[in-house]
Amino acid sequence: MSLNSYQSVDREQLAKDITEIHQQALANIGIDDFNHLKSMERWGKICSLIGYGTAWMMPNPISALLISQGSFTRWTQVGHPVVHRAYDKLEGVDKNYTSKGFAKGWRRFLDWPDWFTITGWHHEHDVLHHYSLGEKADPNNAQHNMEWLRQSSLPMWLRYVIVAVFSGIWKIVYYTPRTHKEFCLNEARKQGKSAPVMTRLGAWSFFTQQGRALWLQSVLPYAAYRFVLLPLLFLPLGHFAAMSVLLNSILAEIFTNMHSFLVMIPNHAGDDVMMFDEKSHSKGEFYLRQILGSVNYPTGSNFNDFFYGWLNYQVEHHLWPDMPLSQYQKVQPQVKAVCEKHHIPYIQESVFKRLRKAVDVMVGKTSMLNPAMI
Repeated sequence: MSLNSYQSVDREQLAKDITEIHQQALANIGIDDFNHLKSMERWGKICSLIGYGTAWMMPNPISALLISQGSFTRWTQVGHPVVHRAYDKLEGVDKNYTSKGFAKGWRRFLDWPDWFTITGWHHEHDVLHHYSLGEKADPNNAQHNMEWLRQSSLPMWLRYVIVAVFSGIWKIVYYTPRTHKEFCLNEARKQGKSAPVMTRLGAWSFFTQQGRALWLQSVLPYAAYRFVLLPLLFLPLGHFAAMSVLLNSILAEIFTNMHSFLVMIPNHAGDDVMMFDEKSHSKGEFYLRQILGSVNYPTGSNFNDFFYGWLNYQVEHHLWPDMPLSQYQKVQPQVKAVCEKHHIPYIQESVFKRLRKAVDVMVGKTSMLNPAMI
């Protein structure tokens, strides 16, 4: 997108058009949307049940993939929209599927079995990422986060190898400490305290307050649940069965990391995706940035969308993060039509094509667009 075409977009009219679509969608939201969420949740549970139901037999990639899909579904298609308050205002919804009841207290591992806490995820993702998209304050800005690799003297092939390895462990080595860090910084601000100094080493050190909290609230509880408790449940079937479940659980964790990396990282990266130096100052500019800073994948059916975790509707999700999943299917063609009307690029391509573009940015082969530099 050229600078002239970027500047010429009628922000005010764009805001009106986007708002009109939103209002129509709000009028159509009902209990069917919650039933759709429950249906996707059941699909994920079936994957988990079959995965663990066969994992004890022997270490194998099929069981691991099913366990992985169950975990991926729990995060992207249940936890993600619920924490965004997508179902808070629907009548007849179980309180455990609202932002105030989800993953509270003992339900942490029933609703949210993952490395990072729900409170850390909410601040890092729902607040910082969604309202600072493409800026340096965006914790998911791939180009900014990977400057250490982009500016390194390492050969290009080795940079690609590093990213490939990173994709299999990124939730524990990046997302967990990052969400914890942002949560700690926000809590300090709310209490009027000076921001704690959090080095990368200190964030993991058991000898620092933040490091202990990271281990005790995030890392150790999940590791104990996934890699100790669940395998031990199969011990009555024999030591081989328990060991098989453990190995399949470890493999499933790698698969889940790779799956989430595949669909999440390319959502906001590529040499045709915009990043920004300053905050937006109007609703129209905000909407424009959500479109220009996001990427969609193929859309249109529950079966297709289930494997993307509904992250294939990233443009629509960033326009309205608190919308039920099923509504994204309905509004996507309308959003695309509005983009065509305003001559705004609406990127929707194969996830593998987008992955290559995202990785090229991460290793420094290409860079993202910046309206200040066009």
